[in-house]
Amino acid sequence: MRIDILTLFPNMMNMFFEESILKRAQKKGLVEVVFHDLHDYSLTRYGSVDDYPYGGAAGMVMAVEPLVNCIERLQKERPYDEVIYTAPDGEILSQPMANQLSLAENLMILCGHYKGVDERIREHFITKEISIGDYVLTGGELATAVICDAVIRLVPGVIGDEQSALEDSFQDGLVAPPEYTRPPEFRGWKVPDVLLSGNHAKIEQWRMEQALQRTKERRPEMYGKYMEAMVPDPRPNLMYGPPESLFRKMITKTKKTKQQ
Repeated sequence: MRIDILTLFPNMMNMFFEESILKRAQKKGLVEVVFHDLHDYSLTRYGSVDDYPYGGAAGMVMAVEPLVNCIERLQKERPYDEVIYTAPDGEILSQPMANQLSLAENLMILCGHYKGVDERIREHFITKEISIGDYVLTGGELATAVICDAVIRLVPGVIGDEQSALEDSFQDGLVAPPEYTRPPEFRGWKVPDVLLSGNHAKIEQWRMEQALQRTKERRPEMYGKYMEAMVPDPRPNLMYGPPESLFRKMITKTKKTKQQ
């Protein structure tokens, strides 16, 4: 996967990709992240990329020419699955969206800034607009970092245990159950006996019950959607069986295709 990030502040973006999983993904050669300084595409001697909005509104707008120059140069070099713009009025980032984007070969992300970009960019170049919540940031760099983190960690091979990513919150329509590690008792606080039993069927049932309960308490709207989609589970003593997640199907299909 290659991700091209168009930003006014490439130095700010660098630090997000120089630690932890995002750094390892690049070192392994699984993901290539390239930053493009939009000032380099300015038409002015001062490198400015913004201008006053027509109509006399307050603030500044990212100008059309520098953005088009950068986008079109990159599009001549390779096809892009999506050209993404980070915008507060975009579609809210979700786990299913991250799943889908993780299967892409090439992504381009334009970091918004000021009052946004000239609308003609959104009309003629942007294929997907993403928001990370109903609030406004100084610029789209933080949102881009969040999007990249959510997507890159799902690329096969990035996380050592791929099953871990498949069991994350939201992958099957539920939040994740509680997790425990050693020691089995600390200050009188004990790990549930079932997790120490070695009985994998009972552990799986406990995890499902906990996920359901936690989702019902903390995300009732998600719980309602899950229950509507619930199907009988053929395994003994398990009450609930969600439909196989789209992401599991996509990952399986992708692996089979690559093996061929």
